[in-house]
Amino acid sequence: MAENRTPRDNSSREKTARMVYKPSSSLPDPTPEPGYTYRWIATHINGQAHPTNVSKMMRDGWEPVKAVDHPELMITGNAQTGNVEIGGLMLCKNSTEKVLAMKEYYDGQAQTQMDSVDNHFMRNNDPRMPLFSDRKSTTSRGSGFGTGSK
Repeated sequence: MAENRTPRDNSSREKTARMVYKPSSSLPDPTPEPGYTYRWIATHINGQAHPTNVSKMMRDGWEPVKAVDHPELMITGNAQTGNVEIGGLMLCKNSTEKVLAMKEYYDGQAQTQMDSVDNHFMRNNDPRMPLFSDRKSTTSRGSGFGTGSK
């Protein structure tokens, strides 16, 4: 009896794509420029100017992006500087090569710290009750337990 039916989508329903809502981002993305990486840098925190953060980022090679260079952002820019600024954040760019070098440096710092923690942990190792420093996690489901059968 079920073999005589035709699928509903073939006979009575038009195939239409359902619209999916995606809220707009608070911080717009600039058009990518080859060889550069963009980042939003805090100029104000809790309403207070944060010049030390800005100067540190400038020393690291981050350059403010001018609003006239990115009209697709539809931002007039800071009246005094012309930089792209939104809510205490300033859009800056840096060469991708330098950003990757900074990432490599900080990854190395983090790895050194993790190695130090591991060495400190394993220093307390005792052969009678060995410590394990495996950084692997697994999940498993028990068989028979919790199935509701007695």
